Amino acid sequence: MSRIGRMPIELPQGVTLTQDGVRVTVKGPRGELNRTFRPEMQIIVEDGVVRVERPDDSRRNRALHGLTRALLSNMVVGVTEGFRKRLVIAGVGYRAEEQGQGLSLQVGFSHPVPVVPPEGITLSTEGGGRTIIVEGNDRELVGEIAARIRAVRKPEPYQGKGIAYEGEVIRRKAGKAGIR
Repeated sequence: MSRIGRMPIELPQGVTLTQDGVRVTVKGPRGELNRTFRPEMQIIVEDGVVRVERPDDSRRNRALHGLTRALLSNMVVGVTEGFRKRLVIAGVGYRAEEQGQGLSLQVGFSHPVPVVPPEGITLSTEGGGRTIIVEGNDRELVGEIAARIRAVRKPEPYQGKGIAYEGEVIRRKAGKAGIR
């Protein structure tokens, strides 16, 4: 049995989970999340605890078992606490500025790069525009937007300039050896 899939999910106070066939809705203090799951997986809600069961031990169902449980758990955490990713900008003259709901990135191009977040994602800056914070309820969407912002100017290995995740280790390379 899947070690992740068999773990129960406790629903905190104020969180409700409703099912409409294969569509699951989780409502909490921070909002509401919807997702469609595979019909093979059975989602059982009893006494404030959610369990996921699979029909058999086929390879596909074993994989879906843990995935379904992890996605449900992320939905519950999202509507109670939310998710946050921090990106750090390194480089002389590199910075981010808040513009309305989005950001304007100045990262070494001849023009600023606008970033417009989708519904449910908030972008903010700290430290004089050197740190970008991506927040939202949907873990998958927060990670995707953070990855898109990082892809605007990935950290390069020679000088370390670019946009990196907070705590990301950038392998540095030696430059030219020089003349003997």
